[in-house]
Amino acid sequence: MKKKLALVLALILCAGLMAGFTDKPEDALSQIRDRGALIIAMEGTWSPWTYHDENDELVGYDVEVGRCIAEHLGVEAWFVESEWSGLFAGLDSGRYDLVINGVDITDERSEKYDFSDPYAYDRTALVVREDNEDITSFEDLKGKTTSNSIGSTYMELAEDYGATCEGVESLGETMQMVRSGRVDATLNAESSVADYFNAQPDAPLKIVAYTEQANHIAIPMRKGEETASLLEAVNEAIAAMREDGTLAELSEKYFGADITQVPEG
Repeated sequence: MKKKLALVLALILCAGLMAGFTDKPEDALSQIRDRGALIIAMEGTWSPWTYHDENDELVGYDVEVGRCIAEHLGVEAWFVESEWSGLFAGLDSGRYDLVINGVDITDERSEKYDFSDPYAYDRTALVVREDNEDITSFEDLKGKTTSNSIGSTYMELAEDYGATCEGVESLGETMQMVRSGRVDATLNAESSVADYFNAQPDAPLKIVAYTEQANHIAIPMRKGEETASLLEAVNEAIAAMREDGTLAELSEKYFGADITQVPEG
């Protein structure tokens, strides 16, 4: 496993160096097919999207979506794990082709990145300790503290409501900070919070609110002419997975529900 990771990182470095020898960026899809692999970045610590099972194998909804997309492109899927704060930096530098990690589409991100068509939809849940009676809505976050991944939409939303946020790198860490009383609350994907409660039904936590609108989850890539054909190919793969039922099947497998359809209302 370590040898394979070292090889992947070496090839990523070589690809970055080669890109520097030309003024005109090479078509990203052509590079991927010449390489024979699609380099996908994800956290690997955010169940059920990307995580390690009891055998320490990287699994999850996004892992399988990534493999299906790579298969559609006719290449292998190479996964590189990084903390959330490093995912987009690696995408910017060309180390990764795609970030597949339950990424929400936002106006700010859309200014910098091209996004695929959405392949999942998920609300944001507000979680507090079960003995907390002060926070019953997002509006109650003003003046409170939360814990969330640095730069995530959940941190931004908490700050928009007036909370002070502490940065963390995993769902388990953020939940533990709420449980211990180090922070007042956390915001996270409804699906991931449900997965956490399924694994730890006795956790002294509760959900007190959800956002009305579901976040649209898609795959970001570098913006530009060189990624146009890659964007088209990724969208074709998502459409094919939606049409043949693969997306819904994977969603049921990992979330116990189909979160791949546009929510009503």
